Formats: sequence, C-alpha cells, structure tokens
Amino acid sequence: MCDHCVSRREFTAMTTAALAGGMLGLSSALAAEGPVVDAWDPDKPPVVTGRPLRVQPILAHNVMRPLEKTSWRSWSDIINEPAAAEEMQRIAGELRGLQAKAGFPLEILATAKVTTAEQAANVQKGDFDAVLLYAASNAGLFRPCCAAHPKRDTVVFVRHRSGPTYYGYECLGTRYFQRPSPELWQRNSADNHGGVTLDDVVVDDYEEVVWRLRALYGLKNFVGQRMLALGGALGKWDSSAPDVARKRYKLDIVPIDYKDLATRLEAIQSDAKLQQQFGTWTDRCLALPNTKLETKREFVHRAFGVYTVFRRWLQEHNAPAITVASCMGTIFGVSNTAACMPLSWLNDAGYIAFCESDFVVMPPGILLHYIAGKPVFMHNSTFPHKAIVTCAHCTAPRRMDGKRYEPVRIMTHFESDFGAAPKVEMPIGQQVCAISPEYTKPRWVGIKGIVRDNPSFAICRSQQDVEILGHWKRLIPEARDSHWMMVYGDYLREVGYAVRKIGLTWDNVSDTDA
Repeated sequence: MCDHCVSRREFTAMTTAALAGGMLGLSSALAAEGPVVDAWDPDKPPVVTGRPLRVQPILAHNVMRPLEKTSWRSWSDIINEPAAAEEMQRIAGELRGLQAKAGFPLEILATAKVTTAEQAANVQKGDFDAVLLYAASNAGLFRPCCAAHPKRDTVVFVRHRSGPTYYGYECLGTRYFQRPSPELWQRNSADNHGGVTLDDVVVDDYEEVVWRLRALYGLKNFVGQRMLALGGALGKWDSSAPDVARKRYKLDIVPIDYKDLATRLEAIQSDAKLQQQFGTWTDRCLALPNTKLETKREFVHRAFGVYTVFRRWLQEHNAPAITVASCMGTIFGVSNTAACMPLSWLNDAGYIAFCESDFVVMPPGILLHYIAGKPVFMHNSTFPHKAIVTCAHCTAPRRMDGKRYEPVRIMTHFESDFGAAPKVEMPIGQQVCAISPEYTKPRWVGIKGIVRDNPSFAICRSQQDVEILGHWKRLIPEARDSHWMMVYGDYLREVGYAVRKIGLTWDNVSDTDA
C-alpha cells in the first residue's frame, strides 16, 4: 500500500488533524463549519493528490508433462508447478523493488498464477486499473489474461536474459497483439483505451515497465478530474474548449463566482488574527533564500488571503486543481492584489493551479502534473528562431523540481504593473519538456528543450529562453500566441503513451527517430 497518497475521500479529511506547526482555523473569516486549512509552510513537502494506480500482476503458464517419442513441450522454462512457484517468488521480489523506486503512488496486488481460462476470468473480477502480465507459457491464456474492461490497460512482460526463458519472448507479435498505428489509436477514447498493442510489450527491463505504469497513473488521475474555475471556464481562441474538456476528458469543471471570493476576502480583511498570521507568512516568504521583493509588501500580504480562500475551496469541493478567469482584471479589484503569487504557492504545495481558465491547455497541464509528479509552468509561446523560443508567464512555480526553491524576484504583474508576481530564475542547462495542444483538436505536440537564459524582456515576469531539441522548425507553423505546459525533465514518452490510450494524436517534434 502507498502511504503518501490520498483518495478524494481522504483528500477532504487529510487537513482536519492538527499537525506540528499549527493549523489555521478560519471559522470567523470563511465559515462557521468545515475543515481547517493547513498553515502556509514552505518547508513541508508537496502533497500528493493522485489516487494510486492499482496493478494486478498475472503469471500465465502451462503445466506440461513428458511424453515418450514426441514433442511434449514448447519454448519456456516455466512448464511445471515447481518452476512456477520459483518464478512467483522471483516476481514478488522484483515487484517490491519496482514499487520502492516508482516515485508515484502505486499499489501492486498479490500476483495471480493462472493456468486456465476460468482462472483468468476470475482474476478480471478484481478491483484494479491495470494488468502486468508475465507471459511465461500457454499462449492461449495471454489474451484472456489481458485487462478485460475497456478502461483498464495491460503491460506485458517477457524474459530474455532477466531470468527463466518465456515463451512470450518468441511468440508475441501481431498474431496476438495489434500493431500500433495512428489509425488504431484514433479509435480509442476516455471510455475505451483499446486493446493491447506491441507498444505494451516489455522485454526484461523493469524501467520500461515503470514509465508505462507512470503514464497510466497520470492517465487515471487526469480523466474525470475535478477542477475549480473562478470566474467560469474559458478557452483561448476557442470557446468550445470547456465543452470539449468535459466530453473528451470527462473533466468535472466546477464554476466559482467572484462574489464568493469578494465575500470571503471581506471577512478575512476584518479578522485581526488572520491578518497577523498573513504578516508572519509574508515575513517568512520574503526571508526564503534568493528572494528579492521589488513590489509593495502589502501586495504579498493580501495574496495570502487569496491563497487561503483558494485552499479552502479545494477542500470544500474535494478538488486538487483550480484556475482563474479574469486574472488580469476582475481579481485586481476584488482582492486588491494579483492571483500570481497564490497560484505559484499552490503549485509549490503540490496542487494544480493555473491562470486564465484556458481549457485548451488545462487538460495537458493536469496530465503532465500527475505524470511528472512536479509543478507545471503554464506559459505563452513565441516564434521559434535558431531553435530558441521564449516561454513566459507571471505565475511560475518556484519549486519546479518538487524540492528546492529557485531564485525569485517578486515584482508586479507585468501587464498591469500591479500586485505581486514571481520572476523565477530557472537553472541554465535545465532540461524541460512541454506540451502544446492544437487548440481543441485531438492533437498534442510534444517539445523537449534546455533552458539557456532567464532574460528580462518587456513580457511576462517569469521568462526563459529555451533551446528546442530535435526538429524545431516544425514548430514554426504551429499555433502562435498559444499556451504551453512545461515541466522539469523529459516525460514525453509517458505523455505519448498515455494520450494514445484516449484517442489523441501525439506529435513529438523532439523525437529524432521520427
């Protein structure tokens, strides 16, 4: 069992226990009842809001008996019960190691040993998200052991040199599993991930198993996820985006009225204890290493009021994600500050928080967050030239690797020259990857790059010149003035594996083999 992940039911309850360092009771300012909100604490590790991926391992094998003067066995070392028992012990040890280093919430069930179709059918009745099939022998069981439910997935493992020989190493091909192709993937959807393909087969290498399971974990926590939308749901250059997000990705978009924010902030403003607490938090925020204040301190102080309301909404609605419409207008008058710092703090704390309520790009942002397990930077793109694009926005997280805080200058929001917004400096040479969706079309573009500079152009505050790796010129005809989602590291293979399960076209411009 995973001891650091939570279900939606647990998500509501997890902040009701008093923790060392104290909790902030908001009964006077926000409501008379309901859960208390964690004190803002930059030293706490990020919360993990994803539900664990439940995996059912299955060993499929034959029981064969010697016969005289005839061929009585097929290729495989696993042809009798003693060999199967030894293999079950080997698998158990390997899965313990896999779970220990997975890096995401993963629950691996006890391995089922299957020798008949009836046993395979009984295993399918269990509660799990994915099958990890050890295709040892008895090829007639391979298909029945694969996940039977259309929303479940299967990863197939066979041995060449990692242990006893598997028949699956010889026989698995198009006779058993489908050849992956764009035409095949386009028939998939959030309700039907399609059958097993050759992309799901792994030989010997558990690292190949782990990244596939990480992709499926991300997919599980993306499809059907709940996201709050302050000011309503929008779509940059495509007003159909919220409806597409609801239908294609089953997103549960919960609108929040600005009147609610205004009411709660008015109550907060008159609560002396809260104002004192926000002052303490502001002191601590500005005392973090490599933090420079270049705007009015009061803007940061007020931002903690907005942060507190956002955190309360997430708890009340059992949601891990929030986005803000009219973040360059309406919220200034309601809060007398900007939303940039609260969104940055929420991302650093392990939640998902983006500005502009752009549901063209909210879906890839949610998926990328869960696959990477790190904060995601939503930003505007620019015209590619000499393999360089500038990526900029005013709401960058500081804890982009999920651990350390990057240097920051807290300035005004650029377009308004008002409030407080972070100019985050990313390490030169840092590898990043990004997703650029083609508006609401079922096509996402993958991009891998390296941070080359943190300039100070007259654009949004957090800005990086990023060198695009691979076929960068292919980005020139892509949609301009659009939003991308960026994260530290390279998770493009996981994203591609996941989105094909739900019928999207994945176009990785940094794939040099393409």
